[in-house]
Amino acid sequence: MEKSITAGLEEYIRTIPGMKEIDAKQCSPLVLAYVGDCVYDLIIKTMVVGRGNRPVHRLHEETSQYVQASAQSFMMRSMQEHLNEEEHGVYRRGRNARSVSPAKNQSITDYRRATGFEALIGHLYLTGQYERLTELVSIGLESIEKEIKEKGAEHAGK
Repeated sequence: MEKSITAGLEEYIRTIPGMKEIDAKQCSPLVLAYVGDCVYDLIIKTMVVGRGNRPVHRLHEETSQYVQASAQSFMMRSMQEHLNEEEHGVYRRGRNARSVSPAKNQSITDYRRATGFEALIGHLYLTGQYERLTELVSIGLESIEKEIKEKGAEHAGK
């Protein structure tokens, strides 16, 4: 039997044999970040591919502008004022979680803020708050798009 046209991907995912429901409240902040990293990566890759078919290397370069810790940290700073109390708590727990050392060329501050960002994305995804997830990601993307354009204009002016 075919699913309703309004059914989201998550409804199809739940039908995969062995798939279990996940209680986001029982997940550690790093597990939320693990899931959030993937969800955010999918959003960005879908956005980048939607801008036109190009060689995969070019797609990867453009995607990298958005998924690196410094970009996520920048987005999080613009999103913070829009968070409710619960979201801020999830972000804070993710930011303060003890994880492995940061990726090369990333500051500890950016890495921690990015981990909080990913934890928040993971939480929103696992709790089915897709509208809120896209609202916050849109706020962050608008801020980073503006920053990329400003840097491009500065670079072109030199």
